[in-house]
Amino acid sequence: MNPTAALPTASSTRPGRPAGPGTGLGCGAPGKRQLPDAKPRPRRGGRVLRTAVPAAMVAAIFGFAVPHFASYHSVWASMQAMTWPQALLVATAAAASMASYWFMICAVLPSIRLRQAAVVNLGSNAVANTLPAGGALALGVSWAMLSSWGVSTADYVLYTLVSGIWNIFARLGLPVLALIVLVTVSRPGAGLVAAAAVGLALLATAAAGLGLLLRSEPFAVRAGHALQRMLAIGCRLVRRPPPPDVTGSLPGFRDRTAGLLAARGWRITAATAASQLALWLVLLACLRATGLSQAQVPWQTSLAAFAFVGLLTALPITPGGVGITELGLVGFLAASAGHSAGAQVTAAVLLYRAVTYLPPIPLGAAACLVWRHAPALIHVRPPLIYTSPPNVFGSEIGH
Repeated sequence: MNPTAALPTASSTRPGRPAGPGTGLGCGAPGKRQLPDAKPRPRRGGRVLRTAVPAAMVAAIFGFAVPHFASYHSVWASMQAMTWPQALLVATAAAASMASYWFMICAVLPSIRLRQAAVVNLGSNAVANTLPAGGALALGVSWAMLSSWGVSTADYVLYTLVSGIWNIFARLGLPVLALIVLVTVSRPGAGLVAAAAVGLALLATAAAGLGLLLRSEPFAVRAGHALQRMLAIGCRLVRRPPPPDVTGSLPGFRDRTAGLLAARGWRITAATAASQLALWLVLLACLRATGLSQAQVPWQTSLAAFAFVGLLTALPITPGGVGITELGLVGFLAASAGHSAGAQVTAAVLLYRAVTYLPPIPLGAAACLVWRHAPALIHVRPPLIYTSPPNVFGSEIGH
């Protein structure tokens, strides 16, 4: 599962109108309403360029850059040398990592069951991992699903922004943590020190942005406009109207965020950290399964590589960071393990990416089919409403 993947959405203070029967593409929610033709479609040449450039980059990385470290024949031989207990360890770690983000969704959305969180996460990840501009399209998928369960626009915006900001905090703070633990085994290179410094600077910038979002109404309105545009793009895929007034739901954002964090802030923080660490543990399991010992690749080094590449792929140049993630991890870890371990390192990285990147695609397609054609299997229940103390917030806040 890619942590840069789509953001699921928030719980409801008031029931929305469920989607009715109709036709749609992909994971699209059934419904009779159609999207307004508010903006002209982008030029075809621009769409082709946005698709061709990432595809060419991925082809160059896997065709020329990765084989520089090891041949695919030797990589395959390293994978075949794994024992069944090692393969089971990798599969268990990958399944736990995939499920860890579902708990993050439930931490922010107490009315959402784990099955619903799984459907939203898998469906949006399937889109994010396969399509150009998949992040925006995945937002449309998650909105379609959750709005069909009665999620309001205000709650959607609250969840999208809070969970997104917490994920950014985790990704930017991880290089600093990795640098601290890496000094216990070796002297950090200049690249990692620079990455940690950049992460720390961006973390401070993100914290300042959160402060502006909570304190400055004009800044919040601009953020709402940006989110509205991304949702409009994503909802075109699923042929479902985007949230009607994202910007209009932001005036009460400060009070609603304060209520959410006061009630469940520690759970959100713990779930976000756990999802990041669970993903790193998959990488560590793959390294050990391909025969790389602690002496060859210390766990501290693998954490540093994971953190550095996570920062490198913060901008979604390719769907799910495919190609860039593999090259970054192989280059970082091979430099630590030495040239003789190049085949094992490459095998571990490709195995790690295979078990985290590929499963959400078919599982997400199946989740979409279940949501559309067998919703009873998800066992939807009425949303819960939590009331904050009036003397603190002055109004009822649902989250």
